[in-house]
Amino acid sequence: MDRRSFLLATGTLAISQLLIGCGGSNRTQLKVQLLKGSIPGQVVNEFQKNLQRQVESKFTPVDQIQDLFKQLQSWQEKPKTSDEQGWSRFIPFQQNQKTPVADIVTLGDYWLKAAIQQNLVEPINQGQIKQWSAIDEKWKQLVTRNDQGNPDPQGKVWAAPYRWGNTVLIYNRQKFQELGWKPQDWSDLWREELRSHISLLNHPREVIGLVLKKLGKSYNTENLEQVPNLETELRTLNQQVKFYDSRTYLEPLIVGDTWLALAWSEDATPVLLRYPQLAAVIPQSGTSLWADLWVRPKGAVKDDLLNRWIDFCLQPAIAKQIAILTKTNSPTATNIAAADIQEPLLNLLVNNPAVFDKSEFLLPLSDSATKQYETLFTKIKQG
Repeated sequence: MDRRSFLLATGTLAISQLLIGCGGSNRTQLKVQLLKGSIPGQVVNEFQKNLQRQVESKFTPVDQIQDLFKQLQSWQEKPKTSDEQGWSRFIPFQQNQKTPVADIVTLGDYWLKAAIQQNLVEPINQGQIKQWSAIDEKWKQLVTRNDQGNPDPQGKVWAAPYRWGNTVLIYNRQKFQELGWKPQDWSDLWREELRSHISLLNHPREVIGLVLKKLGKSYNTENLEQVPNLETELRTLNQQVKFYDSRTYLEPLIVGDTWLALAWSEDATPVLLRYPQLAAVIPQSGTSLWADLWVRPKGAVKDDLLNRWIDFCLQPAIAKQIAILTKTNSPTATNIAAADIQEPLLNLLVNNPAVFDKSEFLLPLSDSATKQYETLFTKIKQG
């Protein structure tokens, strides 16, 4: 799922590589590969102060979740034999160029099933994470999975969440002031005056999911054929849509070519701060959620340091820093006040418990169900 392609500067950890601590062959090193902008530099500095003197930490920011997933895959690839390498084995410095396995890596929840299925990650020991008990059950259910990567109450804990966001509606204040109303829920997308003025993410789970939500169903409905009126509702919605896009979809909204856009909150926050003519709303029926997780790559060995880092990120004071400075939400209680949040972001970052309870993660579906979503989405877009 591409929700990383329209990021603007967030003032967080954005250097190509940050190495904290002095070098030394006898030092233990914690190696962290993380999504760029998802952890503030202040948090890294504070963590380092809490480490023993013989421990150093190396944080490597990576631009895209997809690149982090590919890195997890590359660590598990078997090295080529001399015969397979052929002439390339004679090139100086050609060998041993592989990046050492990190101890902990950022991964999006949407990628977790594939990482488990492909044997790229190992379970974490939540019993060694003091703050784990403070996490809401919704988060524990998200990361408790069986060996096929599907949610399972009897499964193992495969990841730890450290921030989250959702899918929202971003709209042009002036245009809606002229219309005399503001969007509040998914059903507003079907209003006649918005015809050809909205954009939707080019993502079958998001688009079909919002229609399911409008119909009182779950984003994770397994059999779409059993949902009455689904295709009819989708076809009507398609007539409202100017375009589908998951990359530069907010730019037309900024310049006034569209009036309303379906957006991932992480893409929306920098735009809301920069363009006061735009506002955001979380649909009252509930929406889809996404989370950034810490996972343990297959072969990582520093259990104690890994658990200390996860526990550190979940401490209320630190979680509050992560949420405020990266303009996202925290999976643990942080007591963030409205005064801590910039006004354009209040609708996104001050949570309504009733709406949150009705919101859902996009959980893994069976292969047949996934094909249903993709086939129906393609069919609808073709008209």
